[in-house]
Amino acid sequence: MGVEGGMKCVRFLVFFFNFIFWLCGIALIALGIFVQIKLNDTIKISNLSASGAPIVILIVGVVVFFIAFFGCCGAWKENYCMVTTFAVLLTLIFLVEIAAAIAGYIFKGQIKDVIETQIKNDMQGYSNKTFKKDLDDLQKEFSCCGVNNYTDWFQVASTNYTVPSSCCKPNATDCTKNATSDNVFQEGCVSKIDNWLKKHIVIVAGVALGIAFFELLGIIFACCLMKGIRSGYEVM
Repeated sequence: MGVEGGMKCVRFLVFFFNFIFWLCGIALIALGIFVQIKLNDTIKISNLSASGAPIVILIVGVVVFFIAFFGCCGAWKENYCMVTTFAVLLTLIFLVEIAAAIAGYIFKGQIKDVIETQIKNDMQGYSNKTFKKDLDDLQKEFSCCGVNNYTDWFQVASTNYTVPSSCCKPNATDCTKNATSDNVFQEGCVSKIDNWLKKHIVIVAGVALGIAFFELLGIIFACCLMKGIRSGYEVM
């Protein structure tokens, strides 16, 4: 005998929520790739405390993607073993996400320090073509100049104690040799990047909370389906 009555509804809900998980997995993969590429395009991050967050998001997205596909198959076939495995794996993912959120909160203060150190090192090595390109792209992308402000460049010997052209505001003239508050970007790159990260972390947190909610519902419905199958419903 197949799943009947209320269990048919539970089976459908498990399948539906797994489809949502599958979409969430794709969203996490895309989000993780976007944040990682954005960081790598603007500054070469060498510390895992800064690059770890997007990597964790990407890994969780891949795992959720495959677990959701596995759960869909288990619900569709009414396979007790597959549904049980899905529920266990989903519970583990839920716990990992909680641990990642706690770790992210603990290490969030270190990210700004890592970015500041990296920019200072790149400024001192500005004569290197790679560092020069990275910093020029960074300052143009975020409309910023220096670590805290444009005067930081006055301490860099490789630029002849002037600001690079990437610090200049649009249509500014002679700003590299005569930098003033009117012709160069005022805000430092550290605060600009930090604000960008804070803005986007809200999106990440919202996505994570939404996924966690669906995961809890998925675990509950999977357990109900497991109980129904084990109680005597025939595995199709």
